[in-house]
Amino acid sequence: MNNSGITTSDVVKKKAQELGFHKVGIAAIDEVDEIAAQRLQAWIALGYNADMGWMANPKRQDIHLVMPEGRSLICVALNYYTPHQRPEGEEYAKISRYGWGRDYHKVMDKKLKALTIWLRSLNEDVKAIYYADTGPVQDKVWAQKAGIGWIAKNGNVITREYGSWVFLGEIITNLSLESDRPATQHCGTCTRCLDACPTGAITSPYVVDANRCIAYHTIENRAETLPEGVQSHLNGWVAGCDICQDVCPWNLRFSQETDVAEFHPYPGNVAPKLIELAEITDEEWERQFPASALRRIKPEMLRRNARANLDASRQQNDSESNYL
Repeated sequence: MNNSGITTSDVVKKKAQELGFHKVGIAAIDEVDEIAAQRLQAWIALGYNADMGWMANPKRQDIHLVMPEGRSLICVALNYYTPHQRPEGEEYAKISRYGWGRDYHKVMDKKLKALTIWLRSLNEDVKAIYYADTGPVQDKVWAQKAGIGWIAKNGNVITREYGSWVFLGEIITNLSLESDRPATQHCGTCTRCLDACPTGAITSPYVVDANRCIAYHTIENRAETLPEGVQSHLNGWVAGCDICQDVCPWNLRFSQETDVAEFHPYPGNVAPKLIELAEITDEEWERQFPASALRRIKPEMLRRNARANLDASRQQNDSESNYL
């Protein structure tokens, strides 16, 4: 096997598909993408990364700082959609689909590790490192470059086959592989995601302000209380937020059930009760969220999120009763 050319690229893609990845694309690592770097810098300068300081890591702007000898980036995507639907009723807590089943990091890491080991076995000179939402890499930018999908107006990557219900991963390697064509935009004039966001977190197409984002506050914000402007619009969300994805026409038309059994919901994750999560003990949290991406939301945060929903609902009901 040579170190470049279409044969190697095809073999790499075939191996990735054999390991269960639903999409795989390749992008060449050449010059620094100045436009992408400037957009990231401008976003950070506006403070839209909130307290996510790691977003300012210089490696995100220049992948050569991650692997100086890197020549190609192999991007993969894994569909995680299941057809389960949340029940109606304000007593229920809402958990984002990404966290319904097994921790996607664990699922992705296992497959990425296997692909990385296989790549290194091709030749003793082959170098490869992998990330699954854990490294200083602009994974969405690279996914678009590799033809996986395009970055939508809500900041997510949309694929033609699965909508935006995909997890992304990448392998950086010193192998020279043939690149795929970058994905083109297909959002058109649609603004459903912007119109549906209750907090106005999507400040303009392709720009998301984490300070207003329900997903950010329920997952990353470690403060004892949530901002009033967010709390009043939670509408049941305690772990992430899928509103902008739920209204996306691409998701409504093209989402399909995943064949990854580990992404199917754990018991209780589709329809938990707010009142129960508001009082969940640390021990109950340990039992209810094993091997789950939701473990990033510590028990005190989950209690805070649930109580914030209950308080907001109580305030709304009191306000409505004053007009009766």
